[in-house]
Amino acid sequence: MSLLLINAGVILGLMILMWLISLPLKDVSIIDLVWGLGFVLVAWTTYGVAIQSGKVCYLLPLLVTIWGVRLSGYLALRNVGHGEDKRYAKMRENAGATFPLVSLFTVFVLQGVVMWTVSLPLQIGIPQNPGVLNAFTYVGSFVWLVGIVFEAVGDWQLARFKSNPDNKGKVLNTGLWRYTRHPNYFGDFCVWWGFWILSISAGGPYWTILSPIVMSIFLMYVSGVTLLEKDLKESKPKYEEYIQRTNAFFPGMPQSE
Repeated sequence: MSLLLINAGVILGLMILMWLISLPLKDVSIIDLVWGLGFVLVAWTTYGVAIQSGKVCYLLPLLVTIWGVRLSGYLALRNVGHGEDKRYAKMRENAGATFPLVSLFTVFVLQGVVMWTVSLPLQIGIPQNPGVLNAFTYVGSFVWLVGIVFEAVGDWQLARFKSNPDNKGKVLNTGLWRYTRHPNYFGDFCVWWGFWILSISAGGPYWTILSPIVMSIFLMYVSGVTLLEKDLKESKPKYEEYIQRTNAFFPGMPQSE
């Protein structure tokens, strides 16, 4: 339990630091840049505490680092220099002079709570003795690999598509985007289910399934598909046609084929 409290303190410290940085910048979008790195911080904090007992699942912190550094690096390249995300800009406009305090709790502290909850398989799974490789180890690694490929390749294909001015207002429907409207979100989904499977492979408890369930709900129904598609339907005339033809989340053949 003390390790969970240590990580809660580390996450809270990170969120307050990012909030303080956001004040002079007038940009709370920076929270998105440290989302992946926050989990890396939790993983290695857990590792540092657990290594003292000699019981550590080495694979989890390494895979979390690959995922988190890639995600934060991609978001930094995509977002830095483009101003505050319009979701946060709208919140700032509505809250007025109270926004700095409002943002502390509704953006930074709230995401910190989500981060602590979602990272439970890491906090509890890393301080375990993995012993010999087992079926869960191979399955979890494979699911994670599928996820990181979908997420990284999907992001790369989208970035390349957007870099061409001729594609403004058009819909990306090639590559992985031909089989799912959100390959990057599906990839993130797989990554977190992979982390959970690896956690139980090392001896972690099954109840930490709460983590991938929460992440799946956010990706499919809260801050992922549902929120993004509301905007895409308005900004891209042919998006409705794309919806009729292509799976929203889980990959599958286009319906016209």
